[in-house]
Amino acid sequence: MEHQLYIHNSLTRKKELFQPINPPFVGIYVCGPTVYSDVHLGNCRTMISFDVMYRYLLFLGYKVRYVRNITDVGHLLDDGEDRILKATRLEQLEPMEVVQKYTNGFHNIMREFNTLPPSIEPRATQHILEQIEMVETIIKNGYGYEVNGSVYFDTVKFANEKNVYGQLSGRVIEKLHTETRDLKNQSEKKHPSDFAIWMKASPEHIMRWKSPWSEGFPGWHLECSVMSTKYLGTHFDIHGGGTDLKFPHHENEIAQNYGACNCAPSRYWIHTNMLELEGKKMSKSDGNTISPAELFSGNSPFINKGFSPIVVRFFMLQTHYRSTNDISNDALLAAEKGYRRLMEANRVLQHLSHDGTLAITDEEEQVKRLMDHVLEDMNDDFNTPKAISRLFVLSNKINSFQSGQIALNSIAPETLETLKKFFHSFIFDVLGLKEDTVGPTGTDTKVLDGLMELVLGMRQKVRTDKDWATSDKIRDSLAALNIVVKDDKEGSTWSVKN
Repeated sequence: MEHQLYIHNSLTRKKELFQPINPPFVGIYVCGPTVYSDVHLGNCRTMISFDVMYRYLLFLGYKVRYVRNITDVGHLLDDGEDRILKATRLEQLEPMEVVQKYTNGFHNIMREFNTLPPSIEPRATQHILEQIEMVETIIKNGYGYEVNGSVYFDTVKFANEKNVYGQLSGRVIEKLHTETRDLKNQSEKKHPSDFAIWMKASPEHIMRWKSPWSEGFPGWHLECSVMSTKYLGTHFDIHGGGTDLKFPHHENEIAQNYGACNCAPSRYWIHTNMLELEGKKMSKSDGNTISPAELFSGNSPFINKGFSPIVVRFFMLQTHYRSTNDISNDALLAAEKGYRRLMEANRVLQHLSHDGTLAITDEEEQVKRLMDHVLEDMNDDFNTPKAISRLFVLSNKINSFQSGQIALNSIAPETLETLKKFFHSFIFDVLGLKEDTVGPTGTDTKVLDGLMELVLGMRQKVRTDKDWATSDKIRDSLAALNIVVKDDKEGSTWSVKN
């Protein structure tokens, strides 16, 4: 069955058939972190979402160049202080020490979440000359102007001549306000919506480079325009990031690219949605936040135990990347249960052995259809939650094959082998899951899973016999070992309480 991938394009606000510019090659650029502090969980969600997109494109047979930048030139905060320089002052480190510290931290967290490294990971400070060259080109083409050593992009002239400014974000230029970082330079601009593409450094600013206009540093939006086009060409396939980057960052990137080469940077724009915590927007000032480290350790008032990075990854994939993802203790516990269910189904499946006979039933077509549906869901704008729901249905089939509820010879031997390869490849290669052999407490979970399966099986037997005293004794003994057992209509589940 031939499958065609459709992607929701933020620029057109509709799903479009994915048609690479130069198949089978695909170029993707994703805006990476600004490395002045520990990576926040929302940023992790974006990286996990694009990791699955990257993996799925590889699964479809495309040759993908995935570029994800590191922003190591600080940007001004609301109080006017550069983010990286503020970190150097508070932590008493050199700017590049701050950058390296938090770049290492970002990479460590990405490894924990089992994301594939990008093909290229350029840094803004490595491309200062190219950024200066792009500013010169923008000025030459009439869309940049210099004032007191800083250079601004003329958004009004650009909007009047190109009629594309605001298409991505839906902003109307007459209603636009200036970026916070340029408030002190408001009097220098021709229009409040004009944004800096080169900024003259103040005397106390440490990170500064010589340019034709001043000693200064590049604008935030400029670095991504330069690095994306350097490694992917002036017009490439996919540009992505969090939805908070639509304006001003991505809108201004588009303007810069048109100003430099008179073309749109990418054919498709993809934006991931935000994370919430217990139904509310995450906010440090309100205390409504949780970090990756707190999720892993359980050291947070919002959760009762620690969760492995792979369980957190699986939890995030159970919500579509364009939908808000709401974190709660119950949702994470459900994800942990679902993750274990998939892992166990795969272990069972890989050990199934066909006797070579074949009974005539409709199971053959059902299994094939379910595998096709998984791909159809992924081809519908990378719909991981629907694809996962199909995998759960396949898991039920697998367990029925093992128990004998459905005869294994109701499917052909070659179909069983196809299912084995497909199930394994999809959960590990596409979804990026892996066997979580060591849990949050350091316990070997394969051993623990086996023991708990045995214990809960024995407990279920005494419950069936209505021996409630023994059932309660088993539960209480496990609780003393920080193992919590919950009973519901589907059976009993367990978790380790840290």
